[in-house]
Amino acid sequence: MVSLRVTPKSSSARIGGIAEDAAGRSFLRVHVTEAPEKGKANEAVIKLIAKAWRLPKTTIEVVSGESDRNKTVAVKGEPEALMALIGALLADGD
Repeated sequence: MVSLRVTPKSSSARIGGIAEDAAGRSFLRVHVTEAPEKGKANEAVIKLIAKAWRLPKTTIEVVSGESDRNKTVAVKGEPEALMALIGALLADGD
């Protein structure tokens, strides 16, 4: 599971990095150009993450926060391999 803070209607689609909320919980900042209407922003989040992490879109699912800026997504696959891939991509700035 990955916690996200999504900014819809952004000027560009990008993954902004890792941040913490006031309670000290980590989340990944995600910016998408789509408006939060009829699931368009959620679809854009899945598409962006899949492309950035080089995963099939079918392996990513929004499991909570469908109508909220704070979302949790589930990523199917081997946890250790996914964490290594995501960590490497974040370190490279992709």
